[in-house]
Amino acid sequence: MSWLQFRIDSTREQSAAIEDALLAAGACSVTLEDNADQAILEPAPGETPLWPKIRVTGLFTADTNTDLATVTATAHLGETLPNYHWEILEDRHWERAWMDDFKPMCFGRRLWICPSWKQPPEPQACNLMLDPGLAFGTGTHPTTALCLQWLDGHDVQGKTVIDYGCGSGVLAIAALLLGARSVIAVDNDPQALLATEENARRNGIDPGKLQPFLPEQLPADSHAELMLANILAGPLLELAPLLSRMTDSGGQLVLSGILANQASELSAHYQHWFSMDAAEFDQDWTRLTGIRR
Repeated sequence: MSWLQFRIDSTREQSAAIEDALLAAGACSVTLEDNADQAILEPAPGETPLWPKIRVTGLFTADTNTDLATVTATAHLGETLPNYHWEILEDRHWERAWMDDFKPMCFGRRLWICPSWKQPPEPQACNLMLDPGLAFGTGTHPTTALCLQWLDGHDVQGKTVIDYGCGSGVLAIAALLLGARSVIAVDNDPQALLATEENARRNGIDPGKLQPFLPEQLPADSHAELMLANILAGPLLELAPLLSRMTDSGGQLVLSGILANQASELSAHYQHWFSMDAAEFDQDWTRLTGIRR
C-alpha cells in the first residue's frame, strides 16, 4: 500500500497550528523535523524544544483527495499555507529500512563493527556483530566512534570496565572482545540493557563477564579500572563524583557525547579527580580522557 505525504515548510511559531490543520484534514500522523540542519542538544528537563525552521509532514492514505485536504487544512489554519507539496510515499518495511544504511565500519587497526545481517569484510579481525534494535549505538555517530578508536588503540586485556550509558552495548562488548576481564553495563533504559545482553549473546560473550544494571540497581561497591561514559555533557557533569568514585586509583577515564565548546568546562571539572589529557575532536564532538589520581 502506498501513502501520501503532505509536506509544509514552517517556522517554530507556526508549527503547532499547521500540525492541527493537517490532523483536521485527515492526516493519520504528523511529524516535525529540522528544515535547516540546526541540531538541538541537551534540552532542560521538561522542555520540548523545536528548531527555528521546521518541516511539518502529514501522512495520508493513498485514496485521499489532495485538493480537498489542502482546502480543509487551509481553512483550519485560517491563512494561506506556507510552501507545501504532496508526494507519494511507497510502502516499505520501515522498521528495518534503516538496515540498508548500516555498513561494516573499521575503528583503528583491528576493531570492526558489523551489522549482524552482513558478512564481516575481514573475518580474522576483531569483529563486533551488532543489531542495535531499539537502543542507541551503532558506531556511526562521532561520539561512539571516538570511544571505539580509543579502545582499539589501548590495551584493555584483563581489565575491569564500567560502561555507563551502555545503549546497545557496543562499547562494553568491544572491550570484552579486545580482552577485558569483565564489564558492568549501566543504562537508565531497560530496553538498552536487553539490547546489550542480546548483542553480547550474538558475539559469544560469556554471560558471566557482563553484568547489566539500571542506575538505581548498581551495587554501591561497584568499581573498575576503566570507566567509559558516552552520554552528554550535562549528565557527565552531574555524574562526575559517582564516576570518579567508581574508577580505581590509576584507572582510566574515557568520556564522550561532548560538544567541542563544552570540552574545557567538563575537563576542568574532572580535574578534581583525574589527570586529564588534551581533548580529541571529531567534527563538532569531543573525547576526554584521564587517569584517576
